[in-house]
Amino acid sequence: QVQLVESGGGLVQAGGSLRLSCATSGRAISSYRMGWFRQAPGKEREFVAAISWSGGSTYYPDSVKGRFTISRDNAKNTVYLQMNSLKPEDTAVYYCAASGRLRVGVTYGEYDYWGQGTRVTVSS
Repeated sequence: QVQLVESGGGLVQAGGSLRLSCATSGRAISSYRMGWFRQAPGKEREFVAAISWSGGSTYYPDSVKGRFTISRDNAKNTVYLQMNSLKPEDTAVYYCAASGRLRVGVTYGEYDYWGQGTRVTVSS
């Protein structure tokens, strides 16, 4: 098993940047494909980014492509989400997730472990 703790959320103006971190404990995250999801009030949890175990492959939906970057440091057991050019519609609680499956997942059901989330608010 792996435990996930997100940090780095906060209030930022539109156009600004934030860097989220996901610190893990338990089993080494090099065993897992990692992802970020977000959930805005009244909406379903949405895929934001995913990364392969080595970091060699990354995946993004069109809504964040070119603005968000996922990365990982397996030696530190930490995953990051760099968010630039933030928009008010990026406001949500952001969750880190780990998947033990063989391929990188882009849907909620493909992830086995979840953090508690960190809130990001983007003001206009």
